[in-house]
This record gives sequence, C-alpha cells and structure tokens, in this order.
Amino acid sequence: MLNVEHLRADFPILNQEVKDHPLVYFDNAATTQKPQAVIDALVHYYQRDNANVHRGVHTLSQRATDQYEEARRVVQRFIHAPTDSSVLFTRGTTEAMNLVAFSWGMENVQPGDRIVATQMEHHSNLVPWQRLAAATGAEIVLIPVTEDGLLDMAAAAELITAQTRLVAVAHMSNTLGTVNDIPALVALARQAGAVIVVDGAQSAPHLPVDVQALDVDFYAFSGHKLVGPTGIGVLYGKPALLEAMDPYQSGGSMIKEVFDTYSTWGDLPYRFEAGTPHIEGAIGLAAAINYLQAIGMAAIWEHEQLLTTYALDQLKDIDGIRLYGPTDVTQRGGIVSFNIAGIHPQDIGAMLDEQGIAIRTGHHCCQPLMRRYGVPGTARASFYLYNTPAEVDRLVVGVKRVQRVFARAAGRAR
Repeated sequence: MLNVEHLRADFPILNQEVKDHPLVYFDNAATTQKPQAVIDALVHYYQRDNANVHRGVHTLSQRATDQYEEARRVVQRFIHAPTDSSVLFTRGTTEAMNLVAFSWGMENVQPGDRIVATQMEHHSNLVPWQRLAAATGAEIVLIPVTEDGLLDMAAAAELITAQTRLVAVAHMSNTLGTVNDIPALVALARQAGAVIVVDGAQSAPHLPVDVQALDVDFYAFSGHKLVGPTGIGVLYGKPALLEAMDPYQSGGSMIKEVFDTYSTWGDLPYRFEAGTPHIEGAIGLAAAINYLQAIGMAAIWEHEQLLTTYALDQLKDIDGIRLYGPTDVTQRGGIVSFNIAGIHPQDIGAMLDEQGIAIRTGHHCCQPLMRRYGVPGTARASFYLYNTPAEVDRLVVGVKRVQRVFARAAGRAR
C-alpha cells in the first residue's frame, strides 16, 4: 500500500486552494503534477550545467552530455529496451507517431496495403495513419469497440489480414481506461506480417512496461504524463527497423558527413534527433522515472485500481449517470469517464471547478469513439499515485451537487 499522504508532500502544487476549496486534481490523463525531485533536477541543470550537448569539449558541455545520455539509459531500463540506441527522444507521443508514419510508413506502405487502428485511438495515433494512407494509397480500417469499452477481438482477427502492413493501438485508452490485450494483437500482427505500433502515453506512467516481453515494434510515451516535464517524449523502436529508416527531420546533429550536394546520416539514435535536443526535458524525465521506480510501478498500479474500484462503486448508484469503459476493473486503469442525463459535460466540469475539483471534459481527442457512443463528449476523472479515496468522495459529492443545481434550475424554468 502506498503512503499517499507522504507522497503528496512531494508535490508542491497540490498544497493550494482553488475557488476557496482544497485542490482535487483529477486531470492526470491530460498531464500530471511534478514532484520536487523533478523540479530540483531542472533547476540544478540550469543553475550548474546548462550547455549544449555532444559537440563541446568544455566541462559544462561534458556534464550536460553525460546527464542527457544517462537519461536515455534510464529510459532503456524503465521499458526494458534491448539497447539505449533504440530509445529516441521526441517532443512527445504525437511526434513519435509522426516519426514512424514518415520514416517507416512512407518507405514501407504501398497502394492496396491496409493500416488497422481502433475506434478508441487518440487522434495522435489515428490522424498520422490517415495521412499516411492518403499519401500512399493504402486503406485504413478501425477495430470496433464493444458497448462495455473493449476491443472486438473477433473483428480484429478479421480485419488484420495478409494485406495489413501496420497495426496501431493504444496500450490503455485515454477515455475508457481500457487496457488492451497487446500480446493478442501482436500475435495477429505477426501472423499477418505487419508491424505494430503501440501508444503507451497512458500506460507507461501507471503500470510496468517491458517492450521486449510485449514484442512490439514501436512504443511511444510522453514525459509530462508520468510526473516529468512537458515537451519530452520517447519512441522505442526495434533496432533492425530503426536502422533501416531514414531520418524524420534533417539538420545539425543527425548527420555523419555533409558534402556540397549530399549528406550521410549519423548512427542510432542521433539520426532521429536533429538540432539541439530538449536537454533539460530528458534530464527531468530521468528524474521522474527514478522517482516512480523508487515507489514501484506495481504499487502505483495497485493503488490506482483501488481508487478506480471505489470511484466506480460510488458513482454507479447516482441516478442518471452513465459510465463508460469496462465493468471489470482488472481490464482498465485509473480513468473514469461519465455523463449525467440532461447536463452537458462542460457544465459538469465548470461546476466541479467551482468546488476545487479539476477534471477534463470534451471529446478527449477521440472523436470517432464519441460518435461510436453517440455523445459529443464526456466528463473524465483520472487518478494517479497522489490521489486519495477522500478526494473520490469529494468528486461524488460534487457530481450530486451538480445534479441538484440543474434540477432546481429546471424546476424554475417550468
């Protein structure tokens, strides 16, 4: 069991009031708060080691380079990548997906090929493949989502055919909380001879990840969703695939030699990291990973499952509420999306904010999923290691208050 009160002391931002109420931060699927250890790592870099990496012989540059490359090794160990050179730093999951679409997709996807994604994908793991399909003459098809928020695996087996070149899937849905069966999808992709790309933005911060055990071809995640800085992310790729890919961007750092009319590319991972990288972001990401690993990813996952179970049990008894996602908590992470009959999600979010409760409302960059459920959006509460059952109680009280306010307003209107 996590000592949550002890952990909360590590996060300065949580010690504040919003609208005269103690802050309840339930918007962790969008971004997470930062512990003092991460803040200190960023400040230390800027106060002592700020310099560009890889090209300098002076002491500050060497110190910055050492920290930047150590951050890569920290990520390698975190996701159990086979080599540190198979870990690429990006601006986030979105850039990672675009990198794969451009560098791998444009060379390997052809007219008549099939790209398979799912109805629950974040736009960052759908729009790049739509553009790739349009540019190459491939078709894109989506694995449907069942009423209870699971992928229709029978449909997946039918859609992932011998014509499939790429399968793109979220490890965990940012809206439903669904944890997808990646091994089963990897098996279908292997049978079809397809490459599989996994969006780990919502999984890497919350549960143990082993990219070699999963046998995925590409895996991406973002630092800011795992108590790290914004603007830094990771793309893991199998070394053989990365070696065969041309760079996504060109300029400084990613070259080996430049001549008047042509250039040669640098070794992995540098050929994919053009220009000055987000040095302090990588250092902060390493600090975030070290912080989480000191707690234990399994312990974090267990805590979030307890919170999710408690939240679902409390919310399901509220009249007029509709919950989305799997009913079996072992198939989902710490994300609870809901709607209340007759109340727009944005109004729910605004009224909860008046009570100091931060949630997310809207389509969550998942418009095909919203259409599948026939709604414009949902209200979404998402949990992390520093959240407590008492905060869930405040959410439940807040939702009931929203209902009462709207019921009184409806009565006055009549």
